[in-house]
Amino acid sequence: MGVFEAPSNVTGHEQVVFCQDKESGLKAIIAIYSTALGPALGGTRFYAYANEDDAVYDALDLSKGMAYKNALAGLDLGGGKAVIWGDPATDKSEPLLRAYGRFIETLGGRYITACDVGTYVQDMDVIAKETSFVTGRSSDHGGAGDSSVLTAWGVVCGMRAALQHRFETTSFAGRTVGIAGVGKVGRYLVPHMIEEGAEVVATDIAPQAKKWLAENYPQVTFVDSTQELITSNIDIYAPCALGGALDDDTVAQLRASIVVGSANNQLAHPGVEKLLQDRGILYAPDYLVNSGGVIQVSDEIEGFNFDRAKRRASQIFDITQTILRTADAENVSPAVAADALAERRIADCGRIRTIYLGKN
Repeated sequence: MGVFEAPSNVTGHEQVVFCQDKESGLKAIIAIYSTALGPALGGTRFYAYANEDDAVYDALDLSKGMAYKNALAGLDLGGGKAVIWGDPATDKSEPLLRAYGRFIETLGGRYITACDVGTYVQDMDVIAKETSFVTGRSSDHGGAGDSSVLTAWGVVCGMRAALQHRFETTSFAGRTVGIAGVGKVGRYLVPHMIEEGAEVVATDIAPQAKKWLAENYPQVTFVDSTQELITSNIDIYAPCALGGALDDDTVAQLRASIVVGSANNQLAHPGVEKLLQDRGILYAPDYLVNSGGVIQVSDEIEGFNFDRAKRRASQIFDITQTILRTADAENVSPAVAADALAERRIADCGRIRTIYLGKN
């Protein structure tokens, strides 16, 4: 798949950069969807893709989602994403990460990176040895630390908004939440749900996840597969692993009446949002409710303050309510309503940035 031949739902990018350093084994793709609102901020995913086409598609798809996410979050930042093609367990090294940092530096600030699947705070500290355009660093270096903290908090806020919209209450009492993936974000979401009084059912492909739950939260019911989770008697389904969690078969079998989760790009293909709407399942768009993480790392740009970042992330409740009400009023899915609001902000504020300031 060539970049110019990508599917229509992931086209329109400003720039796509292929990076290679043979000595360290680095093979990376940096995709910048839009800088209309500011530098493109988005994490770096380190993943063992089956082939180059899959890596390219993921970079394109995720970077577009970041542009919409940053726009809805009210950030003056564009959208970008990067993927490193490889197995982080065996291929990640200091030389590889530093080589990658050098490539980010060549973009002169058009792209700012952060953590994603397969990359962590300590990796950002290594990348920062070669570039200043990196967020999500450790607190020892003045950073925000693990962005999963406020990502999970934002998902909680999105769930509360969805409960309010569907049941006219923000209470989780008597509700069962099914969490698919208790890794980065799900690990923080579980205790939030327990504190809120919800019953929790969870699944994860990693054996250590089951062990972690049993040792720390024995009250959580663990099931062996996502299939078993989605057909369980749950009220809220929270996809918190990789993308594509919602496809035709999943929507047809899903017993939950609400979907709110942290995974990026949950809709497997265009049209799934209509399937959810037709089944009466309330879907809060992923890039809306999982924006707490990007709000957290973007706060580093001003000098990180956790309380300020959490206040900003708490606004996800209000934005989600607005999207859900708009969707009802216009008889469209929340995904369509969210896209329209994001595109409007990118267009309106991006246009203002074209006004000539007379500076060299």
